[in-house]
Amino acid sequence: MHLPTAVNRFATRALVAPLLSPTLPVGLRRRGLDLVGASIPLPRGTRRAHGELGGVPTEVVAPAGAFGPHRVIYLHGGGYLVGSAVSHRPLVAGLARATGTPVHVPAYRLAPEHPFPAALDDALAVWHALRAAGHPAERIAVAGDSAGGGLAMALLLRLRADGEELPGALGLISPWLDLTCTADAMSRNAPTDAMLDPGWLPSAASDYAGRHTGAPELRPLDADLAGLPPLHVVAGADEILVDDSDTLVERARAAGTPVGYSRVDGMWHAFPVLAGLLAEADEALRTLGLALRADCSR
Repeated sequence: MHLPTAVNRFATRALVAPLLSPTLPVGLRRRGLDLVGASIPLPRGTRRAHGELGGVPTEVVAPAGAFGPHRVIYLHGGGYLVGSAVSHRPLVAGLARATGTPVHVPAYRLAPEHPFPAALDDALAVWHALRAAGHPAERIAVAGDSAGGGLAMALLLRLRADGEELPGALGLISPWLDLTCTADAMSRNAPTDAMLDPGWLPSAASDYAGRHTGAPELRPLDADLAGLPPLHVVAGADEILVDDSDTLVERARAAGTPVGYSRVDGMWHAFPVLAGLLAEADEALRTLGLALRADCSR
């Protein structure tokens, strides 16, 4: 049941945003976000299973009905500090329904306990496990939101640097790509972003990157973006990280990479996490899921 956009905006600002604030202990933030995610109903017929891929605990969320030949790896957001398969379950279930196939959500290791490159190593292990299970690279889409979007880009860059086959498509929702946190939208959109406060991000970036700030996987906006698989980006026009998406899209298009971009007016950071409650979230996931499905089902 969709709620009015104003109600979703208020709930995000009042209930979700405080759980991202570094003023709360990280354990409390993680548990609180899981409670929020678990409280949102999932699409009818959604199926869930737990296991591991490459030694990484992984939840698999599948839609009702038969599956396509493709698969999706989804890397959840949360500033590399919080978030889980539970907090992002409504989003992932919506994406599974739109793609028509199971979505694998790894519980990658989080900072500050496990700084870079722990999360990237876990994502790479999950990728290799799916490949070893017989799934061709071109049949696997990699997607993620916020920090998970940055991690998805990092995985792509690591695979390319290692000379491996690349995914069939990449889906990014409000990706956090500039860990210097200096883009103009950080201040310009601070009053309109219901999810993120720009004052929170530098400490999260420091906790995650540590002494590796110059690693190429942490600087995707400086990478050569030519020759990449189709890239599909979703962002809210009112979010403080929208410049990251704008810059990535502009540079990827200039490099000749196929790009689809949904820049949604009036929306805040990572708004598709409210799938099932927010009409704009469901529409964004439907569009993204259909694009990933088309790219990876050929």
